[in-house]
Amino acid sequence: MIDNNDMSKPKMADPDDGLFKPGSKLRHIKTGGFYRVVFLANVEATLEPAYVYESMQSHDFWIRPKTEMEDGRFELISE
Repeated sequence: MIDNNDMSKPKMADPDDGLFKPGSKLRHIKTGGFYRVVFLANVEATLEPAYVYESMQSHDFWIRPKTEMEDGRFELISE
């Protein structure tokens, strides 16, 4: 039986918990690349919150842990 009250399980990411919202445009500070946030998801193995984001140049999709996305590597850019 699954215990849904197990406090040792990581909290699932809420799409609205992230600093960057879906559709936000970001610039990577080090590389200068531009990206668009697709959504906040969970890494299957760890349930760690992670952003799915798209390169605005190559249209490749990337996944990066929420902690890394929000540690100053990216800055929000205005339209």
